[in-house]
Amino acid sequence: MKVLHTADWHLGQRFISGHERTEEHRQFLDWLVATVQQRGVEVLVVAGDVFDTGSPSSAALELYYSFLVQLRPTGCREVVVVGGNHDSPATLNAPARLLRHLRVHVVGGVPERFEDQVIVIDDAQGRPGLVVCAVPFLRDRDIRLSVPGESAEEREARIRQGIADHYHRLAELEAVWQQRDAGVPVLATGHLYAAGGAASDSERTIHIGNLGQVTADHFPAVFDYVALGHLHRPQRVGGTGHIRYCGSPIPLSFSEIHDPKQVLLLDFQGPGCPTIETIEVPTARRLVRFQGELQEVIEQLTAYDNADLHLPAWADVEIRSELGQLEVAEQLLQCIEGLDRKCIEVLARRHFRLVALRPLGEAEAEPLTRSLHDFTEREVFERRLEDEPAEARQELLSTFDELIQLMHEASPPGPLSKGRGGA
Repeated sequence: MKVLHTADWHLGQRFISGHERTEEHRQFLDWLVATVQQRGVEVLVVAGDVFDTGSPSSAALELYYSFLVQLRPTGCREVVVVGGNHDSPATLNAPARLLRHLRVHVVGGVPERFEDQVIVIDDAQGRPGLVVCAVPFLRDRDIRLSVPGESAEEREARIRQGIADHYHRLAELEAVWQQRDAGVPVLATGHLYAAGGAASDSERTIHIGNLGQVTADHFPAVFDYVALGHLHRPQRVGGTGHIRYCGSPIPLSFSEIHDPKQVLLLDFQGPGCPTIETIEVPTARRLVRFQGELQEVIEQLTAYDNADLHLPAWADVEIRSELGQLEVAEQLLQCIEGLDRKCIEVLARRHFRLVALRPLGEAEAEPLTRSLHDFTEREVFERRLEDEPAEARQELLSTFDELIQLMHEASPPGPLSKGRGGA
């Protein structure tokens, strides 16, 4: 059975200064439909963060539902969608009964009936061909109860154990182990932060995953493949071949411009790790960075060639100059106004003013004073803790992370939850 693993679409994302990603996402989803048909994909798995916010725009919803309808004429028989930390379980689950008629299984949050996370998918002959343990993003209330007075270390241990227990409980369900014993492969999903994973600055901190630091050992051996979401860089967990992040299909911040964008095609030939093929996602829009002295950056901007892509590139500019901020801004603005906006747009710019020469090995530049908008809410709190005793800081930070997560769960994400990178 052929399965396609994708995640972290973030439909509806608004980039720097409110720039929308709708056309990029539309091109990706059109390509995905064609790929599903051409490669004979039978099951599509979306491992969380379908949307960028819990209250997606009408344009984002239209992309999602149109995509699901377009899949019907393809050979894809079943779709499994689980919620991520950006998704609202209620929003995802609202049309779940209707989507079942399109053979779309939606698990926005942990269901009341625990066993409803287990989905048995038939093969072309009508026999069980794959078991999917559709685990969404696990919130505090899903895996643990608050314990007054517990330390940061105790809290982390409880979260870690709670995540492991959730997966082990699934593995012990009769519907899972009986099918596995009968030779049917088992796939599990997850939306979390695994220990050792490389994150970009567009992944919003998630209290459960980041403190949980789950490892490959936390996933039962009954799982032949674990399809993960949350980290936008494709990677394996703990050096394993069968526990993987596929990454996001488009770069969601400038920190991701060098990351490969891909989906993973799994070919199950019975129990055991499937054959895994990486399929590169075509680029719809480039995010580019220019760094250097003022004249150097101006030359790079004016010479940039984006003729092979329909959408203009978005640029992040960093100037290092002995000139003052006003003088740099005037010259850079003059350059930007002369650019062909069908080719490139400058969305972000920073000026690092060079200071007096220093001995070799010391910092060569001092950044201008950062504004409050340059800090995440966690960085602001860390600054506040600088005057607190060192032994109390970790406990306070852990409590702060938990409060932020509870806020994200209680209401749709707003400006507070964005941080840098716009995701």
